[in-house]
Amino acid sequence: MSDEAVAAVAEAHRREWARIVATTALLTRDLDLAEECAQDAYAQALRVWALSGVPDRPGAWLTEVARNRARDVLRREARFRRALPLLVTDESLPGPEDATAADDRLRLIFTCCHPALDRAARVALTLRLVSGLSTAEVARAFLVREATMAARITRAKRKIATARIPYRVPPADQLGARVDAVLQVVHLIFTTGHTAPDGEQLLRRDLCRSAIDLARMLHLLMPADTAVGGLLALLLLNEARAAARVGPDGRLRLLAEQDRALWDATLIAEGTALLADSLRRGAPTRYAVEAAVAAVHAEAPRWADTDWDEIVALYGVLRSMWPSPVVDLNRAAAVGMRDGPQAGLDALEPLLGEPALATYPYLSAARADFLRRLDRLPEAALAYEEALALTANAVERTYLADRLDRVRRVIG
Repeated sequence: MSDEAVAAVAEAHRREWARIVATTALLTRDLDLAEECAQDAYAQALRVWALSGVPDRPGAWLTEVARNRARDVLRREARFRRALPLLVTDESLPGPEDATAADDRLRLIFTCCHPALDRAARVALTLRLVSGLSTAEVARAFLVREATMAARITRAKRKIATARIPYRVPPADQLGARVDAVLQVVHLIFTTGHTAPDGEQLLRRDLCRSAIDLARMLHLLMPADTAVGGLLALLLLNEARAAARVGPDGRLRLLAEQDRALWDATLIAEGTALLADSLRRGAPTRYAVEAAVAAVHAEAPRWADTDWDEIVALYGVLRSMWPSPVVDLNRAAAVGMRDGPQAGLDALEPLLGEPALATYPYLSAARADFLRRLDRLPEAALAYEEALALTANAVERTYLADRLDRVRRVIG
């Protein structure tokens, strides 16, 4: 098997998987069969391309093979399949007049993220069917057994068919709410990869790449949607710092400690341009405001040059449009950076009784840092211990343990 064929199949999987599954599902009206036929097409490509070379249009080749495979199965099993619940497609339900409704990938994304499915099922289906991750990879990302994830994905597919969830882009009057549900899934995938909730690595680059690919796909298909543009800008600006977040010694580097020469200038430029375009098109969305915070950090050549006035103001805007204890925490941390550690502690005080933050390690970590800077070291040690107890990621635990050890050494 030639290296060229293997590389071409891998690239086609990354670029074309969602389109092939989505297009085949229109024919089969069955997500399981569409997925199986797409897998068969990629397996055949590995064999054929090694012998005859990579075709000029790999995606078209794979789509045709998958659809031919589907036709064979449908002919062979026509009588049996008539007894099964099928996807409700645009042939039986009128779709919106929006031109993007014709794109099969949008049908697939909106179906996977339908509000009738619970959030875990939406994320699992999106990663499996749209991003093309294996069931084992999805299971590892969310710390469950492969069998558990396989059952979750199967139940979600069955619900789509039995509940007659339509395989289409929502009508225009539902599109805004449904787009937000899709963006929430993409954002969750990225944040799970950006700082893995558990394990030895700080980042899950496969999840970050999947989320960015999904956001790029959505932006390509819905270029005028300001929320989509804002989300893609946010992901790119955060991803731009990835190479600097862990040092050569494997230890965590916070923003103040990062080598900014390692930041990806190309991603920063792209993200900043997307943000500007999103803001020009309409009122700022939640994602655009978050991207603006990331852009302020990206524009500062040094940590000391960070415009904390602007960041505090942006978090104020974000809090008014998307109230959240986490937003309040981030704003309090920014206030502490702008006005000093005592101001930061004062801003954190109202959040200490917030139930949503009771097990959130970053609240304790922020308090610990402000207390350390105020030389209230015994209290800082207790806060670091609390943050450490709430943190499962090994890289973050090492960072907190090191900070705790330094404070204890000073206390004596």
